[in-house]
Amino acid sequence: MLTGAARALSAIAAGGHSADAALALFADSPERAAIRAVTLGSVRWYLRLQPAVHALLAPGQRVRPEVDALLVAAAHQVEYSRNPPEASVHAAVDAVRALGQARASGLVNAVLRRFVAERAGLFARLDADPAVASAHPAWLVQALQAAWPSAARMVLAANNEHPPLVLRVNPQRGSRAAYLQALSAAGLPARALEWCPSAVRVEKPVAVESLPGFSEGWVSVQDGGAQLAAPLLAPAAGMRVLDACAAPGGKLSHLLELGIPGIQVTAVDIDAERMRRVQENLERTGGRARLEVLDVRRLGGERPEASLPGAPFDRVLVDVPCSSTGVIRRHPDIKLLRRPADVPAFAAAQLAILRGAFAVLAPAGRMLYCTCSVLPEENEALVRGFLATEPRARAVPVSPALAPGAIGLSPGVQLLPGADAGSDGFYYACIEKTTAGDTPGPV
Repeated sequence: MLTGAARALSAIAAGGHSADAALALFADSPERAAIRAVTLGSVRWYLRLQPAVHALLAPGQRVRPEVDALLVAAAHQVEYSRNPPEASVHAAVDAVRALGQARASGLVNAVLRRFVAERAGLFARLDADPAVASAHPAWLVQALQAAWPSAARMVLAANNEHPPLVLRVNPQRGSRAAYLQALSAAGLPARALEWCPSAVRVEKPVAVESLPGFSEGWVSVQDGGAQLAAPLLAPAAGMRVLDACAAPGGKLSHLLELGIPGIQVTAVDIDAERMRRVQENLERTGGRARLEVLDVRRLGGERPEASLPGAPFDRVLVDVPCSSTGVIRRHPDIKLLRRPADVPAFAAAQLAILRGAFAVLAPAGRMLYCTCSVLPEENEALVRGFLATEPRARAVPVSPALAPGAIGLSPGVQLLPGADAGSDGFYYACIEKTTAGDTPGPV
């Protein structure tokens, strides 16, 4: 198990691969669940554990990436698991041999034995740095402190928690009350999220395939914060609707599950492989939409409707690619993979997508811009910049009452990890394309 975890962790920390890609190599392993648990736990606390391990090496001493990853994974087992520390040390010595690095077995044994004996003092010193104590990159800690000075500590702590399993109930398959009964009958304690009409929180993690009705499309896995998107878009009967960045299809499926009569939905994404995932989601949940592989940034010009059948659209959902800094508890590898320069790069792409989507929005139509970021550069600052340069765009107020602890901004609303809603971090802003004399209404 430690051997596989070390290989996966090395692929993430040294190789720059996502956790999903690194763990896919062990999909057929009988130890896959244990490898996944140790790998993700080690990734979650990597930026706290690695400095402690490195402090026990000789000055200037370097080790191979897989050995380094093994030391961190074993340190994670010592510090955060219920395993006896000595057992974790012995397992690491066996694992380094299995990695083909037998010559490093003495080093692994010595470093980990010192870690067991000295870790309290090590962390007392290292944890004086908030970045180390919270196992976050220093640039992100500084960004959170600047953006959310009174909430940064809460967000950092929430990012290190294990994420809850939250489901979205498809009302076309059955009610939320009926689904809660089905969960109870299956021995799975769960409760409704009162602030989110379609959401159910399952109290212990289980494989989604074992959930009642999952394969039949009764439920989908989706955080409560993400379930706000479709209602905020507020589509009405007969409208033409565009999901401009559709993959993997969760918000699109939710939109179709609202059962609004006569809406015509088009979903686009830049990547054909990701669009196949959208199709799979629709097949499972029973939704229907026109699917197109298209780069929204290319829309525009005098006749943008010529580039996309169905345009112009009465409603446009723009769930842009982002830094994902609001979903770190679900994807702890973000802490290792994201770099400061990524944020302005995302913001540039987001603005281009926003402009392309706005070009195919009908007059008096409404667009919902959303991210799973908690950084203003991708959220309210970006939308303010767009509004300042687009005379036909106007912000529509979004009430912070949509979720407990939501923060009203100008424009939009922000959900933070660790706030009262218990959701991931999301940002939402509504934009209307104005015509002469139009007055936007509240959301």
